[in-house]
Amino acid sequence: MRILLTGVILCSSFLAWGGEKTFHPSRQFYDRHGVMLRGLLSSNKTHAIEVPLQEISPWLIAAAVAAEDKRFFAHSGVDTAAVLRALWQNTKEGSVVSGASTITQQLVRTLEPRPKNLWGKITEAGQALLTERQQTKEEILEQYFNRVELGNLNQGVEAASRFYFNRSSGMLSPSQAAFLVGLIKSPTYYNPLKHFARALQRRDYVLKRMQEEGMIDEELYQLALNEKITLEKSSRPFAAPHFLTFALPFLPAQETFVYTTLDQELQNFVQTTVKTQIDRLTQENVTNAAVVIIDNLSGAILSYVGSADFRDKKNQGQVDGVRALRQPGSALKPFVYGLGFETGKFTPSTLIEDKDTFFDDGFRPRNYDDSFHGWVSVRSALGNSYNIPAVKATEKVGVENLLAWLHKAGLSSLNKNADFYGLGLALGNGEVRLLELTNVYASLARLGEWKPLRLAQQPAVFMPGHPVRLLSPQTAYLITDILKDNQARTEAFGLNSPLSLPFEFAAKTGTSKDYKDNWAIGYTSRWTIGVWTGNFNATSMQKVSGITGAGPILHEVALFMQQKYPSAPFEIPSNVVRHSVCADSGLLAGKTCTHRREEVFNAAYVPEVCDGKHQNTEGQMRIVSPTQGDIYKIDPAVIRASQQLKIEAVCPSSQCVWKLNGKKLPQTACRFFWPLSVGKYQLSVSCNAQTQQVSFEVLP
Repeated sequence: MRILLTGVILCSSFLAWGGEKTFHPSRQFYDRHGVMLRGLLSSNKTHAIEVPLQEISPWLIAAAVAAEDKRFFAHSGVDTAAVLRALWQNTKEGSVVSGASTITQQLVRTLEPRPKNLWGKITEAGQALLTERQQTKEEILEQYFNRVELGNLNQGVEAASRFYFNRSSGMLSPSQAAFLVGLIKSPTYYNPLKHFARALQRRDYVLKRMQEEGMIDEELYQLALNEKITLEKSSRPFAAPHFLTFALPFLPAQETFVYTTLDQELQNFVQTTVKTQIDRLTQENVTNAAVVIIDNLSGAILSYVGSADFRDKKNQGQVDGVRALRQPGSALKPFVYGLGFETGKFTPSTLIEDKDTFFDDGFRPRNYDDSFHGWVSVRSALGNSYNIPAVKATEKVGVENLLAWLHKAGLSSLNKNADFYGLGLALGNGEVRLLELTNVYASLARLGEWKPLRLAQQPAVFMPGHPVRLLSPQTAYLITDILKDNQARTEAFGLNSPLSLPFEFAAKTGTSKDYKDNWAIGYTSRWTIGVWTGNFNATSMQKVSGITGAGPILHEVALFMQQKYPSAPFEIPSNVVRHSVCADSGLLAGKTCTHRREEVFNAAYVPEVCDGKHQNTEGQMRIVSPTQGDIYKIDPAVIRASQQLKIEAVCPSSQCVWKLNGKKLPQTACRFFWPLSVGKYQLSVSCNAQTQQVSFEVLP
């Protein structure tokens, strides 16, 4: 009766056995070129990569059959001869010294672990027999090689091969294949990271079994035996941690292999560049930086570096600077003027007076150089990032309109009302994310079209949103034309600032109050780079501005990008025209205008012709720069050679005689740059028998 009951129970277990359990693979993330970035643990808490049998090295199959189950292709799931041999050996020794589990039985045990007792063995044998009836030998081997435990959280030969040798399982040599198969007997005892000598000894045993079974000849056996086994420590990468943390919620959970939009070569370069710059600025209390790079056409994120060092606990390296909320400083100014261009309130030649001004509620902005520059064009005001003209421009376009536009552009973190920010919104008193702001700049490169960011190539994964037009192509180009004009920013940044590059490159910096954040964002027709530097603990840097903190990173990365992803000049949309303008009025140059320059316009908003009455000084000879009483200050954080003062005068003859503190200067041009030097100065110019004089001061 007991035998009959046992048989009924055993038969029931056979019938309940499905033979194949669902495989739980790890999710694998790659860059756009197939370079592995990272693998996540599976639901079984292992690293598991499923591969078909035909992609597994034949040497692995030969090694496993030789060492684990030499009659695999002959038996029906249980090797009776091996069972009898093991029974005799174990009885003779009085302990378990030999097992008799076939590959099929090992697979069964992996799929559904059983107690290591007689009943467990009987059940395992029955399930192995049933498996052999339901599946082919090839199917059994494929399951076996994908599920076998190989130590250090590796499940299956593919994950183990990548971990130990940094290559796929199909590329293993006979020696490497024998090494992996040797771990099957006891992944803990033969753990090569702790007991390499044991694992190597086991490999030698497997190779000997392969030679004895005729799977390799004597020559190959000796070659494999003498092959040096080297473990690759870099085989389980941990790349782009901030990006993957950010992107993971957007990626389909069912996708095992995800090819992201990142370029790992670029990612490595950016990470190194960031670390190098932060090391240079340590004495100025700068501990971190973040960079994001966007492909303009597709919206794909090419690089995403959230901090200088993810593992740096002291400086909060795990904080993601790409998504952290920080004040953008002057980085919002282009969009203020853009709204004015869009409605015709301004053109790039429009003059705005930069003078000490009190606005509503006593708001009194100061320029970064703590000086006033008189009447300046919008081109000069934006290029040199003057604060007072930007606030006046905001007053004209309306804070409510600016805030609504910024919301439309995706800056959702500006969630207070217009009264909360006031006119200071133009100077960056709100908080934004580098990721979102960089994508707004990418919209300028796309001639005004905003696109959702793309996170993965395969499957194609985008962030929420649909393309939307933020600005007309003409307005977007006008902003770009100013931001790529190195001459337009010379007074503030010098001719050789980090924003000056040997190809068409539009850029803007930003520095927040008390030097807590600085930014540098630049773009070409093909890509856009956003850089932030600062400290995650909200302490101030020591007078490090956007041009000295984030600027050098932007410069180095842009040079690398132009080599790797060459960009063409910016496209000029239709209805964009160029005209000669009168610099003294901002209007089209008339016959009486002697001080002219070229300017770009939207054909729908071209100003009228200057008849001479509109000029600020009625065309008389005068010193344009500096103006009377100007005070300049040497910035210790900016390269000294780039700190130069534009000296300019209006003179009908275009021949000027200059004197500085009574000493004649060698220049005869009416416009040149003079290196700043500390002191008080009297500057005079003579032209056509007329002379004018101004005084200015340069502070240390």
